[in-house]
Amino acid sequence: IHLVTENEQYLSELSGQAGCFKETQIVEFIFLLSEKWQLDESAKYRAVELLERFMIKQVEQICKASKENIKSREQGRGSSRSYLKDQIYDTFVLRLVSCVQLASKLSLHYNIVNSDTALKFLQSLKYSYTKQELLESELAVLKTLHFQINVSTPLAYVELLLEVLGHNGCLLPAEPLHQMCTQLLDFSYLTRDTIYDTLLKIAIENSTPSKLQVAKFLTVKEDFMLLAVGIISTSVFILNPGQWRQVVEHLNSITGITSQSILEFSYAVLKHVVGSTTP
Repeated sequence: IHLVTENEQYLSELSGQAGCFKETQIVEFIFLLSEKWQLDESAKYRAVELLERFMIKQVEQICKASKENIKSREQGRGSSRSYLKDQIYDTFVLRLVSCVQLASKLSLHYNIVNSDTALKFLQSLKYSYTKQELLESELAVLKTLHFQINVSTPLAYVELLLEVLGHNGCLLPAEPLHQMCTQLLDFSYLTRDTIYDTLLKIAIENSTPSKLQVAKFLTVKEDFMLLAVGIISTSVFILNPGQWRQVVEHLNSITGITSQSILEFSYAVLKHVVGSTTP
């Protein structure tokens, strides 16, 4: 119930720019860095979500400041906007590292990414940040997000739903299913746009969606519960196809998400996993 409430609140307050900082290259960078630092699965997803939320707020703040600057001094439009834009570009990798650091602290306290490790990595990329600048970057992320960084990840939704399925008597091989779910979740993050583009075209039964349809579909793209249900459904279809319909019915009764929506999501993921248009 807590996760459902949290998900609904997040979707109701969704920024129109949601998803802009979940491009494949950014997600891949975070995943590889998390692997390099041997972080657990939840940390990498949380780092992606933290960076996304921070960057959107930062862009919104900069745009607001830029508009105020333009109003007060019309001549400074070009230089001011250019300077603020440069600020985002120049500090992006530093902010990304800070988000991974914060995610590691929330995940496993005995395996946190300390300042020395982060600095060594940044220096390997030819950045010359100091320990003080690294600490200030972490603080900037915390302040911008009003210290609300313990955000749930789709993995938390997946794991909880798997527990509920088991409690309800839907007996499935727990370890291989969990492993398949994490692999598909990684895949869905790395091929996010193509999967949801397919899903949108299925939903509207049209291969050329309008701008309005794309905008309205944003809440679907950011719905963690739908993503979790779709990932579990797809994993079961791959590992235990004989139990798939039963699991879909269970997921429908637990979450209220229609069997048709679950089926469509599984199809969109499988289409890109197999790389085929065959139904």
